[in-house]
Amino acid sequence: MPARERRLPRHLAWPLTATDVRACLGPLMAQVTELRFLAGPGAGTLVLRAEWIAPDPFNHGRGTHPETVGFRIDVLPVEAAGRAAARAVLQARALPQLHAWVTEALAADETWRTARHHHCWRLDGGRLTHRDEP
Repeated sequence: MPARERRLPRHLAWPLTATDVRACLGPLMAQVTELRFLAGPGAGTLVLRAEWIAPDPFNHGRGTHPETVGFRIDVLPVEAAGRAAARAVLQARALPQLHAWVTEALAADETWRTARHHHCWRLDGGRLTHRDEP
């Protein structure tokens, strides 16, 4: 992210770039409706989140717009001093796991695809964990 577009305090940095995510997903990127770089106050150990936005028919003005059905990927900031280490771990392990999760989700049965799902990657002390979360 260019410095002129930086929305983070100087002590925070995003561990991945849009190019990293696009290179990882390749043609699957067509299924991603939104790639966000969150700038909030930090999410603790959470560094990457993927969400399946399920189709939800419109009913009395509520529902999911068809253009938003697909995957949303969020990259969360880390301490700037630890960015290089976090980036190395995420590129080596989290991005291949993200690719596998998106691939499995696209192959999932209709029951799975009709509900919203989240998969999160957490980095704590150099240890990467991931799991589906509510």
